[in-house]
Amino acid sequence: MKWLARLDVDAETACAERIVDSYAWHKRVWEDCFPGAPDDHRDFLTRIDQGEGTFRVWVLAEKKPLRPKWCSPENFAINEVSPSFLTHRYYAFDLRANPVKTIAQRGPDGEALLRADGKRKSGKRVPLVKQEDLHDWLVRKGRVRCRDQKTGLDIPGGFRIVEDRPLEISPMVESHFRKKGQDGYHGGVQFRGILEVIDREKFIETYQSGIGSAKSFGFGLLLLAPINL
Repeated sequence: MKWLARLDVDAETACAERIVDSYAWHKRVWEDCFPGAPDDHRDFLTRIDQGEGTFRVWVLAEKKPLRPKWCSPENFAINEVSPSFLTHRYYAFDLRANPVKTIAQRGPDGEALLRADGKRKSGKRVPLVKQEDLHDWLVRKGRVRCRDQKTGLDIPGGFRIVEDRPLEISPMVESHFRKKGQDGYHGGVQFRGILEVIDREKFIETYQSGIGSAKSFGFGLLLLAPINL
């Protein structure tokens, strides 16, 4: 990702623009910050921080975001992410993520449920809420970012959490949304701490692709500040 933009939008403006939930924010950022390409791959991450009467929206993107009309010039800031920014060993980080676990769907006798094509039904995702589970989830994301769909091999996240420094884990907060007439929610958890880069190439990939699920709903974007330990 090459660009990091920050938009400050007051709640009255957001309401007038009918930006009412996490999915609505994603749609409006896509339509108004990257206009004219409705069918392109959506290679950007967002994060929405709600304050008292205002929203702060972060956008990390490969393509330079434009300022939307519903954000005033004085409340819009954009910076190009320098390659040197991702060359440090240690970072203070702030992450809002959607930590989940997958529970296999089984019948009354414990048998795996199958789809009409004979394949096993996808497991049900449920949010993690216990502090120790959330801690372990984040540690695993440093070791294994995701699984390659073609090879089936794990892809490292490229970092580790510095355990002898404080790690703040907020309680899970439900983020409700409406998409295509259906109501839903994600469990949002904020992590703040120190990480150490152990594989720079993989860490850069993690920074660009985000951490965890529900990235189209404002989760997974790493806010970083280089530090010296």
